[in-house]
Amino acid sequence: MKQVNDAHETEYEKLPEVTVSSPGRFHLIGEHSWFFKDKTLSMALNLPVYIAVSKRTDSSLRFYFAQLNERKRANLSSLKYRREDRWANAIKSIIYGFTSGGFEVCGMNFTIYSDILPSAGFGITTAIKTGTAVAVKTLLNLPCTEVQLLQVIERANRLFLHTGNYLADNYASLYSKRDTVLLTDHAAATYEYIPFNFADKTILLVDARVPRISTWNEEMIREGEYALLLGELKEFKDTVAGGWQYSENVTDVNEVLATVSEDVRRRLLCIMQEHRNVLEARDGLLSGQFGQFARAVNHSHESMRDLYDISCPEIDWILKRLSELDIDPDDVRNPLSCGRITGKGFGRCVYVFLPREDEPAFRKKLVEYERIFGFHPACYVVRPSSGVRIVE
Repeated sequence: MKQVNDAHETEYEKLPEVTVSSPGRFHLIGEHSWFFKDKTLSMALNLPVYIAVSKRTDSSLRFYFAQLNERKRANLSSLKYRREDRWANAIKSIIYGFTSGGFEVCGMNFTIYSDILPSAGFGITTAIKTGTAVAVKTLLNLPCTEVQLLQVIERANRLFLHTGNYLADNYASLYSKRDTVLLTDHAAATYEYIPFNFADKTILLVDARVPRISTWNEEMIREGEYALLLGELKEFKDTVAGGWQYSENVTDVNEVLATVSEDVRRRLLCIMQEHRNVLEARDGLLSGQFGQFARAVNHSHESMRDLYDISCPEIDWILKRLSELDIDPDDVRNPLSCGRITGKGFGRCVYVFLPREDEPAFRKKLVEYERIFGFHPACYVVRPSSGVRIVE
């Protein structure tokens, strides 16, 4: 708090009028299923982004990222996306989201303060957007309801940045509570708090530092015809969360998916398995059965690796070494640890849950990983955090 206020005062010669804290985030399971109106399990993290803002007397917009020592500027009368503005585009998009919705704004000074840079992932860009939205609304006392604020963010994503608007990203950043994970139901546009009660576990988020490349374009399965096919395989049941599940009848599944290519078929099967994994993980969390939760997480990574084709040998190596730390690594029914690739594609990050006493041994494996593969991983101890909040 003091660092961001000091940085803002040094840059603009005045203290900020509003400062917010916005959490980083990762998705545990289901981040690739939103197009099919499925569910996503997410965790906000104690890796905050601070956004400080103050009013100006003109229509200028000034942006300063303290850790990067970078400055950008714009004007309300000519608010445009510029590729070279990188992180500042996230702030500009939110201002556009307000003005395009009829809200009156003025010139402002912004300071971003984050020890984790947007290039690392971890939901930092989303944190900048949601934090800016709350900061601007508060600073200007805008008559903006919760629904309207979500619409501001949606316009920012779709109309200014020309990217997808992912409910799970927005909900996790805005609404998360400490010591819980958030379950987003994309079909109902709702969220549910799931308590995280495994105090004996350490949560590590590891950037494997594998070069970010894509092995295939995920948009290839985001087609209406494929959504219709999966819709045929939905079975409505009041006894499961959300009221439906995918059919487990192999004959029915093979018949419905017989018309698609093998690559598409594997990835649609992964989407179906992800839904089951989300529900299994949810049930494990609610019942306090870590083994059930861990099995769902591990199964999810196997699907990401074998069916969805977004993992890589380096991340698979890390998770293999994690499983070997279990007292009985062959006991797949009751694992003491779990982990999975997370992020938007190949070579991103991996999260792990493991007993506290196993953390030193796991970190030694990361040293071995660096020696074998030549990538220097970044490892963060994280915990479930609250969503965007005003810092007093």
